[in-house]
Amino acid sequence: MSDQSEPVQLIDSHSHIYGDEFSNDFNEMLERASQAGLKTIIVVGTDLESSKKAIELSKKHDNIFCAIGVHPHDAENLGDDIYEKFELLAKENEKVVAIGEIGLDFYRNLSPRNEQEKVFRNFIKLGRALNLPLIIHDRDAHNELILILEQEKAEEVGGILHCFSGNIEMAEKAIQMGFYISIPGTITYKNSEPLREVVKKIKIEHLLVETDSPYLSPEPYRGKRNEPANVRITAEKIAEIKGLTLEDVARITTLNVETILKIGNNQQSKLAYKIRNSLYLNITNRCSNQCSFCAKFDNFRNFTVKGHHLKLSHEPSKEEILKAVRNVKEYDEIVFCGYGEPLLRVDTVTEVAKELKKSGVKIRINTDGQANLVHGRNILPDLAGLVDTISVSLNAADAGTYNNLCNTPFNKTGFKGVCDFIKEAKKYIPNVIATAVTVPGLDIMQVRNLAESLGATFREREYSEIG
Repeated sequence: MSDQSEPVQLIDSHSHIYGDEFSNDFNEMLERASQAGLKTIIVVGTDLESSKKAIELSKKHDNIFCAIGVHPHDAENLGDDIYEKFELLAKENEKVVAIGEIGLDFYRNLSPRNEQEKVFRNFIKLGRALNLPLIIHDRDAHNELILILEQEKAEEVGGILHCFSGNIEMAEKAIQMGFYISIPGTITYKNSEPLREVVKKIKIEHLLVETDSPYLSPEPYRGKRNEPANVRITAEKIAEIKGLTLEDVARITTLNVETILKIGNNQQSKLAYKIRNSLYLNITNRCSNQCSFCAKFDNFRNFTVKGHHLKLSHEPSKEEILKAVRNVKEYDEIVFCGYGEPLLRVDTVTEVAKELKKSGVKIRINTDGQANLVHGRNILPDLAGLVDTISVSLNAADAGTYNNLCNTPFNKTGFKGVCDFIKEAKKYIPNVIATAVTVPGLDIMQVRNLAESLGATFREREYSEIG
């Protein structure tokens, strides 16, 4: 049996650790980073000299990758050949994974705005030519920056908005263009409630964590030199805000960095996967419905849930599923829920549940409620005494809306079958929950009223928020 406990593996997506600030304790700093759970550090250049230093660090250390670019502070008086020099650096060094730090800074205006914009546009063009994502600096230039990204077709490569300081609307526009939102240690500051609101509302699948070392140390180290180990503090704060564990945040943000920068490989399929303190069992990718809101059909997610890859190569046997589970008593519950409908394999569910129940663990099933229609019989008695909670996707208050949202193969009988399943489940399972995804335009109150009339507890599920 494999162990579901996972080490914290974080990535600091933005640091400047090539400076004199780290000359006296560089190796010790890396050791502290390792002890804090850092898997990888991205070192980001701000001009030609620091970009070369970032490259040299990446050559010396397997877990360091780099980005090269010119900060908007240094955009003035660049030679005409500067872009050729950066292009050559990128082509000659395989650990250059992004173009950056580039962007706009209208707060200090250390370079004229027209020069900043010209250099920014040229580096976006370079990133597109090299097929490298962009690492973006933005301070007091939100509207201008988004406009330039749109005009220069930055969505072709995407990238990272580092040290994000914009609002929800800006974040959503950037995400639509393929950018991730990177959160620094400032999220721990008392006056950073606007940034915490962004983190609350943006799905974690779009977030990264960073230090911007040696700057922007989190509390309680504010005012002191920052270093990569402190990214753990930022991740802990995000976990608190999102109601996740540190392990969840580390796993998801690490996958996000590896995805946008094309480093690492986290695509091993999971049969058993942990979110918060629940263990989920992914036993099939088949499903009765083809719901319009299902993330399985979202190319961005690519069969991932909270950083776990769930696309199965085959449907696992009872023995394989049980082998993937260990330390059952450590979890609050075991949940049959992957990227498919578990009750399509009701016999396997009952066989596995019988074995797990010997440990006294609580068991939940997440289902679309169409198992009785699929199997042509009432399968609920099979679950009696094995399942503590069943969560049924009701999703609508009438058959027409249900069919439009869920594309059920059972046509008009599909919605009635789900309602009948919920009512029948009360006879065999202690806790019956009916859920609905908050799809725009759906009258949630009508669904709630229907769920309660069927004898179920009702729960809303955030639209496009999985896990």
